[in-house]
Amino acid sequence: MATFAVTYAYSDATAERRDEHRPRHVEFLQTQFDGGRLVTSGPFGSDEAPGALLILRGGSKADVEALMNQDPFFSNNLIEERTIRQWNIFFGAERVDASC
Repeated sequence: MATFAVTYAYSDATAERRDEHRPRHVEFLQTQFDGGRLVTSGPFGSDEAPGALLILRGGSKADVEALMNQDPFFSNNLIEERTIRQWNIFFGAERVDASC
C-alpha cells in the first residue's frame, strides 16, 4: 500500500458545526487508525489557519478519496479545502511501515 498525505482546511465559520460533528469525526478516524489505514493525524497548531494533516495508507488516491468521503466532517461540508497527495517517504519510511 502507498502512503498519502491528506490536508484539511477549515473555515472559522464552521467552528460550531465542527464541534457538533467532532465525536463522529473522531470515531471515524479511530476506526481507520484501529484498522491500520490511518497512520497518524492531528490539527495544525493554534498559530496556523485551522486545519489538519492526516497520513493514510491506501491502494490508490481514489481509494483514499473514497474512504475520506465518509468522514463526517466531509459529508457535512465542514472542510473548506481538502488535498490528497501520494507521499513517497524518504527518511523514516521504515517507521511508517512498522506502524502499519
